[in-house]
Amino acid sequence: MSVSVVILLIIISVVVFGFFIAFFSFRFGVTYRKKIAEAEIGNAEEHAKKIVEDAEKEALAKRKQAIVEAKDDIHQLRENAEREIKVRREELGLQEKRLLQKEESLERKIEQCEKKEENLAIKTSQADKMLEEAELIKANQMKILEKISGMTQEQARSQILTIFENELNHEKAVRIKIYKQKIKDEVEKKAKNLMSLAMAKYAGTYVNEVAVSVIPLRSDEMKGRIIGREGRNIKSFENLTGVDIIIDDTPQAITISCFDPMRREIAKIALNRLMDDGRIHPVKIEEAVEKAKAEVEQMLKAEGEKAVMEANVQGVHPELIAILGRLKLRTSYGQNVLSHSLEVAAIAGVIASELNVEASLARRAGLLHDIGKALSYEVEGSHVQIGVDIAKKYKENLDVVHAIEAHHGDVEALTTIACIVQAADAISAARPGARSENLENYIKRLEKLEEIANSFKGVESSYALQAGREIRIMVKPKIVGDDEMVLLAHDIVKQVEKTLSYPGQIKVNVIRESRVEEFAK
Repeated sequence: MSVSVVILLIIISVVVFGFFIAFFSFRFGVTYRKKIAEAEIGNAEEHAKKIVEDAEKEALAKRKQAIVEAKDDIHQLRENAEREIKVRREELGLQEKRLLQKEESLERKIEQCEKKEENLAIKTSQADKMLEEAELIKANQMKILEKISGMTQEQARSQILTIFENELNHEKAVRIKIYKQKIKDEVEKKAKNLMSLAMAKYAGTYVNEVAVSVIPLRSDEMKGRIIGREGRNIKSFENLTGVDIIIDDTPQAITISCFDPMRREIAKIALNRLMDDGRIHPVKIEEAVEKAKAEVEQMLKAEGEKAVMEANVQGVHPELIAILGRLKLRTSYGQNVLSHSLEVAAIAGVIASELNVEASLARRAGLLHDIGKALSYEVEGSHVQIGVDIAKKYKENLDVVHAIEAHHGDVEALTTIACIVQAADAISAARPGARSENLENYIKRLEKLEEIANSFKGVESSYALQAGREIRIMVKPKIVGDDEMVLLAHDIVKQVEKTLSYPGQIKVNVIRESRVEEFAK
């Protein structure tokens, strides 16, 4: 055998031997570990069994303890419930006793009520019988009275009502007369003091405005120049100024006629300037008229500033001052409106001072109360509404706006300033000589006044006196008694106030006269 074979055999033997050693070692290790694991499992099972037994014992002990505690709680609850039931039973017993007492009391009251109802029924029956007897007696007495008086029941009732009505009319008339006299005395006393003071502090003069202006004519030659060839100069002048030129009616004078005072003033200034210049032709006339318009605007602005200063009113808007100046060329019933406004401002200021009201505000409202008349020719609407719009436009005081709106009674006067302006306006307009009226309108107003008075029952005749400031009414004495006179005068006054518009006040004087005539033969 060779060495290599020997070595190979040795190696194979070693490998086989190692294999057997490894196999037996593995087998022995597995068996040993199995025994150890089985021993540990047995120990664990015994330990777990012991734990379970201990837990069962402990649970049994806790169960017994819980049962004991529950029994104690149940016993305590039973005792508490029994005590509460006992208390409730005692309370119910008391309530039952009270209810029984109340029931007994209620029964007694019901019995008493039933007895009272029986007594009431008996008394009602007796009262009905007595009422029937009274009705029979009343009917018999009415028949006896009708027989004695010779009148039926309705006739007697009518006569009694008539007597009562007459007595009530008498009492009403007496009361009205007493109250009116009392109020009249108090108001007249205060009003006379106040008005006399106001008029005494301001007594302006009046010059009635007319609808024509007269310019002295320098010479007959100037008359021809004004007329011009075929009348072209005078036609041009009339067309530019809107006035009528009358030359031949008045000797040595030219009459300018126009309803608009501003047009008359412009024509007057332009015509004087043309006569001073001597050159009169259409171009020169147009130039003179334009200059006259500018001059009149400046004059009116100056008049507005003068009026504001004279009335002692501050803070008036410049454009409002210019509009105020235009009142210089406006008239109302022949009275210059600017002069009238200044007088109203002065009187309103005096009245306000006496009444402890803000005098400056009263003067301002009085000065601006007729401002709408400055634009009444150019703008549609009444001068009151135009004045309100102008005052609002230039942001005047709300009291001033209301005074303008209420000064003719278009709306109710809600402020003291508005009432003062109304009174001052009436004083200025009603003073003797302040205003003039168209004769036809004047006659119509008097006729209407008499017509209103004659329309009332019992009026025999009526006469308007003192330029319509008083109406004297004669009544028929057989129809209108002394008491009815008071009511008649009151009704006529109300009808006059409702129907007519007039400055100041109208006195209604009712006269009842009885006459007896006999003839000796």
